[in-house]
Amino acid sequence: MSVIEFEPVNRQSTAEMIADRLRAAIVRGTVQPGSQLVEAELAAQFDVSRGPVREAMQRLVSEGLLHSVRHRGIFVIDLSLDDVADIYRARTALEGGALELILDGRRELAYHALEPAVTAMASCAAADDATGVTEADHAFHQALVGSADSPRLVRAAQTLLIETRMCLGALQTTYTDLGEQVREHVALREAIADKPSQQVRELLVAHMHDAVQRLRDQQSDQDGPGTE
Repeated sequence: MSVIEFEPVNRQSTAEMIADRLRAAIVRGTVQPGSQLVEAELAAQFDVSRGPVREAMQRLVSEGLLHSVRHRGIFVIDLSLDDVADIYRARTALEGGALELILDGRRELAYHALEPAVTAMASCAAADDATGVTEADHAFHQALVGSADSPRLVRAAQTLLIETRMCLGALQTTYTDLGEQVREHVALREAIADKPSQQVRELLVAHMHDAVQRLRDQQSDQDGPGTE
């Protein structure tokens, strides 16, 4: 039997590390939506050649965080309200599918899996740490999908949750009381434990719809009266 020889690989390539840092900067709003990323400038900042930067940027293009404009360059995506509504529509379908699997015999597992995120949200809200609440919100929905034990749903959710993080910062500003955001997630977790299935489904749909409506109302307030 012949032996196939593979070359050793690094635990994390330079391109992966650059992609991780760019991704974090984008989802946290350090790099603003619509900003152009210039390969040469980034290479100088990271003190690397342009090759790894180019590869990192292409990874983020494939994830949907960056988009390439012919003859102009690569830009951070700027999500419109229609984009946000579409993301949450897709999330409702995807997380709803995960919820069906959870309700079919995985309630207790999901209840316990969601506990760390809810605890972190409550702790951050008490400390008036809006960024921490946002991170815990993200972790909650990752745990929800993960509890369904469906590798395909987990993979499909990754891109949607990355895109969601880009609008979580704006969503955060719609809560005058961080505790309200915590209570929404606590209610969903408690419902998963023992409430009728239809009630749990309705809570998830309402949670997703509320996020979009908050952002629509915020945009309307910023536009002022008389604008569409």
